[in-house]
Amino acid sequence: MPKKAKELSARGVAKIKSQGRYAVGGVDGLHLQVMGCSRSWVLRVAVGTRINSQGRSVLHRRDMGLGSYPEVSLAEAREKARQMRQMLRDGIDPIVQKQQECEAARIQQAKSKTFEECARVVIANKSREFKSPKHAATWRSTLENYAFPVIGNKPVKTVTRADIVAVLEPIWESKNDTASKLRCRIEAVFDYAKAMEYLEGDNPAAWKGTLEPILGRIKRNKQSQPALPYSEIGSFITELRKRTGIAPRALEFLILSAVRMNEVLGATWDEFDMQSKVWTIPAERMKGGRPHRVPLSEATFNLLQALPRIVGTDYVFPSPGNGKFSDIVFYNVIRRMHQAAIDEGQKGFLDPKQNKIITTHGFRSTFRDWAAEQTHYPRQVCEHALAHKLPDAVEAAYLRTDYLDKRASLMQKWATFCEGSQNEAGRT
Repeated sequence: MPKKAKELSARGVAKIKSQGRYAVGGVDGLHLQVMGCSRSWVLRVAVGTRINSQGRSVLHRRDMGLGSYPEVSLAEAREKARQMRQMLRDGIDPIVQKQQECEAARIQQAKSKTFEECARVVIANKSREFKSPKHAATWRSTLENYAFPVIGNKPVKTVTRADIVAVLEPIWESKNDTASKLRCRIEAVFDYAKAMEYLEGDNPAAWKGTLEPILGRIKRNKQSQPALPYSEIGSFITELRKRTGIAPRALEFLILSAVRMNEVLGATWDEFDMQSKVWTIPAERMKGGRPHRVPLSEATFNLLQALPRIVGTDYVFPSPGNGKFSDIVFYNVIRRMHQAAIDEGQKGFLDPKQNKIITTHGFRSTFRDWAAEQTHYPRQVCEHALAHKLPDAVEAAYLRTDYLDKRASLMQKWATFCEGSQNEAGRT
């Protein structure tokens, strides 16, 4: 039989200082291990057998940690060791059981993740996909305003279809566009939670067969953005040029180049080739995810040359703090111009079909109407000027050109028309 270790007392254990491994007796295999300044309890046990290098079957021994000394006393270490040996006699591996308990605790903790905790992760992940910080802010604000007060603190595994209805129903009719986007965002949060195994079963925010029978569809009349008739663009440009400052010049540049608002607000000087008179907007700032070349007309080129290059910013049209203007800047310019016209007894700048004040995006419609009715440029040229994707996927796949030369001619005629010289910019 193997030799039994001498049973040390607590005082005897306290005297052990030298580095090494010392059997303390009382329970077979219990040792005090000294490594440097640290001392800890280790239980060596046999768990099954293994084949050694000579091909013989030998006991497979393994060490189990029981804690640090003196935090765990000698008496406590012996009691833990006895318990582990009893478990082994009962056919239970303590290490495997501990691993299983830790995994079960991890799963339980994961399943207690709240909707808000999951939503914060999804928003952070989505922020890497968005072209503009505004999109991330919109995601965050809709969830914070509508979803978090109702289900934010609930574990995702406990959120039901009825909870989602409680979030959406109050705004489903009055703010259906917002409610529809909110539902999609909530659904994305639950998709993430399912992928992380925080919940099982169907997504409670899914539309087909889940929320659609309860909420129902709302018929919405889609309207285009209020736009100025092209016959009035000359008078608008004339009034716009009476206004000083960066914002009016940015709006004028937007109108003359027929681009989108954020493409102008985010423009930097390194995007412009002043020698070739071409502005190249990088793919990450384009709605379609592809770089877009914009030929500069004489008017846009002169406007850029007249702008000051402000130290401390790369933006062509910087805000007063040398940062990027917010989307509201053009709205404010248009509203002030409209109100000034009203104060002078004029009709202001309205879309005659909708009787609404014109919008920034509406100037792209103004340009497209003018190009369709006052020029003979092919549809593809006009659509490329607006950076639109061609509706015919086959045609788009084979078409390699972006019609830069023809668009340069088109944009020059548009700029001339906007300046009021309609005789020069008539039908071509």
